[in-house]
Amino acid sequence: MTQTTSRSGRLVLGAATVTTGLIAGAFYVFACGVMPALSRSDDRVYVQVMRDINDVIQNPVFFLSLLGAPVLTAVAAWQARGEEHRRWVRAALAASALAFLVTVAFNVPLNNALTGDGSYAALREEFEGPWVVWNGVRAGLLTVALGLLAKAIGKAGASSSQAD
Repeated sequence: MTQTTSRSGRLVLGAATVTTGLIAGAFYVFACGVMPALSRSDDRVYVQVMRDINDVIQNPVFFLSLLGAPVLTAVAAWQARGEEHRRWVRAALAASALAFLVTVAFNVPLNNALTGDGSYAALREEFEGPWVVWNGVRAGLLTVALGLLAKAIGKAGASSSQAD
């Protein structure tokens, strides 16, 4: 049985899509621009810039999006139960949760290790390769989540139109 998607359900689904897109875009920019540009820097500059980025990125606006993407997607999945588009939202939630897990399990510990003592060359050697790979994984997962949420919006809109 398909219910008509509520206005609050559409708003939460839209907010989940926007926050997921913002975070996917941030990680994409790192993958396509920031990290390739930094790779041209010497070790000291590389480590210092990444330390600065890690300090500056820890702000309320970024955290609202980073945490908002999986939380809003989870709420949207709960609200979509019984709806035709629920599979798309659930799949997006899985991808978003995996991306968050990658961030917490891999990228954040690598960021924290970069603050340690040691030569800039050694710090960079331990950080750069793994961080770039895991950032690519989370960017890809969130891009998939974004596509799935967009599909869910289309399906929810279609079911709402049919109910009218």
